[in-house]
Amino acid sequence: MQVSWETLENEKLNATTSRQVIHGEKITVAKMHLKKGCVVPEHKHHNEQLSVVEQGSLRFKLGDAEQVLGPGDVLRIPPNVPHSVVALEDSIAVDLFSPPREDWIRGDDAYLRK
Repeated sequence: MQVSWETLENEKLNATTSRQVIHGEKITVAKMHLKKGCVVPEHKHHNEQLSVVEQGSLRFKLGDAEQVLGPGDVLRIPPNVPHSVVALEDSIAVDLFSPPREDWIRGDDAYLRK
């Protein structure tokens, strides 16, 4: 099944965050649009995550460690590791999750909607 980012809804989660999402049988892929100053509060999930920065600059905090990622950088977030993100400039990241984000499918993602 072919999908184009251009045809997917860009779901507004809050004033600084929106996303486009594709759910597969074994993976969720999301294009996250984060405005400068956006904060994704600390959270954790049982999914393994790869975050690929396409544009902008993001500061990730994983446990006690912080890393700044720019275009082309990829970060692996292991399952159940608390993490948060701050957008240092307008940014786009593609996040891949395995298994699929069942909480997002259910609409149980209030931490992103604050």
